[in-house]
Amino acid sequence: MQKRLLFITGSPGSGKTTVLLKTVEALKARGYSVGGMVSREVRAQGTRVGFEISDLSTSRKGWLAHVNQKYGPRVSKYRVNLEDLNSIGADAIMKAVENFDIVAMDEIGPMELHSERFKEAVKKAVVSGKLVIGTVHWRVRDKLIEEVKTREDAEIYRVTYENRGNLHEILIEKAVEFLAKTTKG
Repeated sequence: MQKRLLFITGSPGSGKTTVLLKTVEALKARGYSVGGMVSREVRAQGTRVGFEISDLSTSRKGWLAHVNQKYGPRVSKYRVNLEDLNSIGADAIMKAVENFDIVAMDEIGPMELHSERFKEAVKKAVVSGKLVIGTVHWRVRDKLIEEVKTREDAEIYRVTYENRGNLHEILIEKAVEFLAKTTKG
């Protein structure tokens, strides 16, 4: 079966987001439209203070979580900013499902799973028939993550120190193969 849901996993700091972004940039360079959301860690004086999210199509940014966030669900030392997660992250995924060739999601993880709107956006992307490229938390046990990981049309790639330099090439090949079959009509 042709794999349509390509997910990257790996331990924190392994390079999941970097692999995703390299894949997205290469697919854009080949003429495909890509929308969705990406999250990046933010550091101050060498210490991680939070995570920023951005909409890939508009570059709109917000906070996924921060150590100084005053309200929201707590995950480790951070509080999740549900307002930005919903209005930037979940909305970016929904827009990608409607308007783009490829839906990118970074990441399906413990912070994002506090948002019902984010979970609905993920579910919509998964059943959309569109190519989805995303990252999924390596350790979290959650019904949605298990459903996504065990789908017949899903493939999970683990980022390691050894493969992080070229894993994007494998993902690009798989993505182009899928897109070529679906756009031939």
